[in-house]
Amino acid sequence: MNKPLAVIVRRATMSDLKTIVNFNAALARETENRALDVKILQSGVEALLQDSGKGWYAVAENAFDCGQVIVVGQILVTFEWSDWRNGNFWWLQSLYVHPDHRQQGIFRQLYDYVQAQASLNREGICGFRLYVEENNHQAHQAYANLGFQKTAYHMYEKEFLWRTKPIK
Repeated sequence: MNKPLAVIVRRATMSDLKTIVNFNAALARETENRALDVKILQSGVEALLQDSGKGWYAVAENAFDCGQVIVVGQILVTFEWSDWRNGNFWWLQSLYVHPDHRQQGIFRQLYDYVQAQASLNREGICGFRLYVEENNHQAHQAYANLGFQKTAYHMYEKEFLWRTKPIK
C-alpha cells in the first residue's frame, strides 16, 4: 500500500514551476471560477522564482512509502513595506493544497514553515496579512483559528488592462 510517511515543507525552486502554475490555475478556478492565461501565469511564477525580492513560494511535499515524493501544497509570501511600523508585512497568498491531500494538516504545516521563517527575521517583519474571498467561510475560520483578525480595511483594485496581455 502507498501510504504517506511524512510532509516536508521547503522553499520552492525552478523545478517546481510547472506544479505551481498548475496549482495556481486550479486555485483561480476553485475560488473565483476564473480561467487564467497560462502563459502570463507561468511568466509571473517564473519571475518570482528568479527574484526573491518579489517574494517566495514554499511547497509541501508528501513522501510515500514507495519512495515517491510529490508536491501537494503551496503558499506564496510577498512583501509590503509599512512606513507606520518601519517593517514589512508578509502577505500570504496563493495558498493551495491539492484536493486529494486536504484535511491532513498540510495547510498548517505550510503556515508553520512561514511563521518559522518570519521568526528568523523578527526585526524586519511586523506581521502577516492576507485576503480571502468574502464567501469562503471555511477559509475565514481557518485563518481565525491561526489568530488572524478581520481588519477595518476593505480591499479595492484597479487592474490595468494592458497588463492582461503577455509582455513582449
